[in-house]
Amino acid sequence: MKALRISAMALLGALLALASFFVGMGVGVRQVPVPKAIPAATPTPVPTPETGVDFSVFWEAWGILEREFYGEIPPAEERMYSAIRGVISSLGDPYTSFLDPKQASVARQDITGSFEGIGAIVDMKEGKLVIVEVIEGQPAEKAGLKSGDIILKVDDKPIENMTLLEAVLLIRGPKGTPVKLTVYREGLEEPFEVTIIRQRIEIPTLSYKMLDGKIAYIKLREFNEIASEKLKEALREIIPQKPVGIILDLRGNPGGLLSVAVEVASQFVDKSPILIERTKSGQEKLFKAVPGGLATDPSIPLVVLVNGASASASEIVAGAIRDHGRGILLGEKTFGKGSVQQPFTLKDGSELRVTTARWFTPSGTAIHGKGLTPDIEVKAGEGEKDVQLEKAVEYILGLRRERKSDVCEDCGKQP
Repeated sequence: MKALRISAMALLGALLALASFFVGMGVGVRQVPVPKAIPAATPTPVPTPETGVDFSVFWEAWGILEREFYGEIPPAEERMYSAIRGVISSLGDPYTSFLDPKQASVARQDITGSFEGIGAIVDMKEGKLVIVEVIEGQPAEKAGLKSGDIILKVDDKPIENMTLLEAVLLIRGPKGTPVKLTVYREGLEEPFEVTIIRQRIEIPTLSYKMLDGKIAYIKLREFNEIASEKLKEALREIIPQKPVGIILDLRGNPGGLLSVAVEVASQFVDKSPILIERTKSGQEKLFKAVPGGLATDPSIPLVVLVNGASASASEIVAGAIRDHGRGILLGEKTFGKGSVQQPFTLKDGSELRVTTARWFTPSGTAIHGKGLTPDIEVKAGEGEKDVQLEKAVEYILGLRRERKSDVCEDCGKQP
């Protein structure tokens, strides 16, 4: 059974600011053979009784271009892919997308949690490829790259105004091979060049630590295939330490696999449903909580950190936690991606991702285009100071003081 993928991160191109990539880091589809050349006078019709459209016009135009165009014509396969993308663009849905075989391979690598490249998280902003984060201990960090650096060229090829995926494909490559980057850094007069040897990169899906005051902090970066197991490992170490509260950081998390979102939410919520999925026909599917969650104890306060780049699977988890009263949301309004994409792998290895449904929180709240408004709104601070995390810590410690006070008052009333 094909997995449902609800990630904003793997969209074709930089359609959304949140669509960061790690670099270093049936179906009613009619597959029609592509002829080499078709004379305009003798078009080859393709019967399409289900649509009533005469595709002979398409082949007629195809043949004229091959025969008459003054200039270099892209390969037939590339033109076929462009035609598919043209049809998709007419739908007006930025989440229904087509990935050619190479792009599909990159997207599948992201979901597995590892790839071969330089070890940096990048985003396309205003036509420029910006490094969002360098992964600790990986080639990008060792080469001196920093958050905020702008990559201008890859192996002397300018990448301005490329799609995010096109740029990522240039930077990624087999382990042990070099890639030369031309980088602009604010404060320097001239761009500089750096050559990096690609390595096998393990995506830092999750990290955790105990903060002062015995507060557990868990940072989940995406909902890939290993995210649920990584979370369980962290909770198995955290819960025996009897934390006074847990902070789940979903800021900047663009989503991932629907099944993983349900598993992650179920570690904190033991009530159903986790989410409601509705198709265009109005059919509903309820996703139940998976039994055996490790952090469902309501006596351990839970704060979920969110921001404008928390999307899709992040919103599913955040919505379930709040609707079932397990915890609160703190930070900034989430992105608002509440649609579900189902991937269909075509026979040449390319992938068609189709929006098939929309999802709602357990209380029936629609997320698509709206997002989740935090219970406690806190704007991100400037510089290295993390005011949102500080507020979360203050909230949990405040609850702890209130509970201690209540216990003492009860004790004072004992005869």
